[in-house]
Amino acid sequence: MSWDARAHWDGVYRSNRPEQVTWHQGRPDTSLRLLVEAVQPSAAIIDVGAGASTLADELLDRGFTDVTVLDVSAAALEGTRARLAGRQPTVAVVIADLVAWQPERQYDAWHDRAVFHFLVQPGDRHRYVSTALRAVRSGGCLVLGTFADDGPTQCSGLPTAGYDAEELAAQFSAGFELVHTERDEHQTPAGVTQPFTWVVLRRR
Repeated sequence: MSWDARAHWDGVYRSNRPEQVTWHQGRPDTSLRLLVEAVQPSAAIIDVGAGASTLADELLDRGFTDVTVLDVSAAALEGTRARLAGRQPTVAVVIADLVAWQPERQYDAWHDRAVFHFLVQPGDRHRYVSTALRAVRSGGCLVLGTFADDGPTQCSGLPTAGYDAEELAAQFSAGFELVHTERDEHQTPAGVTQPFTWVVLRRR
């Protein structure tokens, strides 16, 4: 998303309260469950495209001590910083365009709910996968949720891609193996049902 992604997403977050955006969840139950099942509380976790999600809060509540949130939107992460102010341990905040980001460390778990499906250009998908390969250590996991193949074809005014589990896992087959899949349905604040495909992939 090397187009003017920052301006687009800053505009979205500055013109809407967190609970108004279509991807809002009161609690990120699927993300939380899959991460807790996959890694121990000592694991280093990065949530890419974190936006205003409360996943970091929930992980801290469960004893996780090494959590990083990344988003292209400074406006989204301003709210996260304010919400988590004073929490211990602290959460690392990274403002970056994911497809151009150069990770400076490795993680035990990479979480993405609803970023990858915005990458409709093959080059952006390739850069995303290459970054994940560098950022996730051997034996680590990637917990990934995208629109399902029968899901929306656009979101927030942008085109999106949908996947079934096999198609999604195939995007990462160069360095990850599929260990779990599931499907769930997200209800937007307006009451629209959006089907999601989830995969858990293990780094070889």
